[in-house]
Amino acid sequence: MDHPSQVQDCGCGHHAHHPIGGEGHHPGGCCCAPGFGRRRFLTSEEIIGQLEEYHKQLQAEAKGVEERIAELRKGQA
Repeated sequence: MDHPSQVQDCGCGHHAHHPIGGEGHHPGGCCCAPGFGRRRFLTSEEIIGQLEEYHKQLQAEAKGVEERIAELRKGQA
């Protein structure tokens, strides 16, 4: 499996992940992408944007985990 910073889930349900900037397992691109499928080569700015969005999602997940831990600890007291 690719490193988490190099994959994204397109959400079509036909596969787990596509490499960022890649075509996944579909020869012409993702089956759920509009038009002619996914582009093969992204600009550095586009990759940075995707990684920044992924980072935001990770931060939100970490905050959710922290909140859940606090709820569980509060319930034990």
